[in-house]
Amino acid sequence: MAKRLVLFNHKGGVSKTTTVYNVGWMLAEQGGRVLLVDADPQCNLSSLVLGDGFDAYYLEDATRLQNIKDGVAPAFRGKPTPIGPVLCRSPARQPLVHLLAGHATLSEYDASLTFAQNSNALATLQNLPGAFNELIRQVEEANDIDYTIIDLNPGLSAINQNLFLNADFFLIPTNPDPFSIMALETLESIFPRWAAWKTQNEGAFQDSAYPLRPGLPKFVGTLVQRFNVRKGRAAAPYRDNISEIKDVTESRLQPALRVAGLTLADDEYPVDLRNEGFCLEEIPDFGALLPRSHDAGVPVFALQDNELGATGVVLDGMVDKRDQIKAQFIGVADLLRDLMS
Repeated sequence: MAKRLVLFNHKGGVSKTTTVYNVGWMLAEQGGRVLLVDADPQCNLSSLVLGDGFDAYYLEDATRLQNIKDGVAPAFRGKPTPIGPVLCRSPARQPLVHLLAGHATLSEYDASLTFAQNSNALATLQNLPGAFNELIRQVEEANDIDYTIIDLNPGLSAINQNLFLNADFFLIPTNPDPFSIMALETLESIFPRWAAWKTQNEGAFQDSAYPLRPGLPKFVGTLVQRFNVRKGRAAAPYRDNISEIKDVTESRLQPALRVAGLTLADDEYPVDLRNEGFCLEEIPDFGALLPRSHDAGVPVFALQDNELGATGVVLDGMVDKRDQIKAQFIGVADLLRDLMS
């Protein structure tokens, strides 16, 4: 069975989609078969994978229905046909990565799902809460997936809650700024509230055609990203915020999640991870590497020297930065594999 990891933070601009793409690609480089699920109506993850073929994907008859919204349509539109797997695309340079494409109007299903999740006595609605789980499960089986990584938008919608609760693990990307710290403080109440809903209602949907995925997702840590570096460390304006993110996670968020049943056992977290306030890594801003990676259709660490668009000492600097980021994502992928095992 595939391991499912969801990335979520209700604060926007925390490099969530980029992280899904980079972590998924790195797990594939290490031999895993990876499914990337784009559940953000902005479809940025789909755009990263599909590249220049993005518009055509949603217009051509062969592919326009091969996405997350149309995949769960049999449940949400009351169609007589059951949910089945949709076809997935892979990046040209990484065939072990598979995309379950997003859809710009996915949020149209949010009102129906909200009503279904709060009206479990109505038999006609019982298939809705498990519909996303069923679609992802079928796509996982069809592609022999080892790891599924789900990208959510920053909102607190019923769809986000549903996909969060139908994962096995969750990772919180952050930025070193005061708003990320505020977001962590609110997640300390939001996640337990979502978990309580599932604990109280999971049994009510077990006899439906599409049951919920059993159990609660477990916290694997945070990532701190998008900061400038000076002399080999985070620049002064960011250092205090990074320390506070770790402190809030260790002293408030993780204990609240533990009470709610949303953490691994204490001894399943490596000592080094606990000592770093459950922060898997501090990843600096990608700088000039980011537009190069978009042009090449690969993560920054997969850029080849001839794709960096530089020569001389500038090229040397970009190669060094690319290789440093690659080493960091290797470390993140290794940690995640261990935590999810």
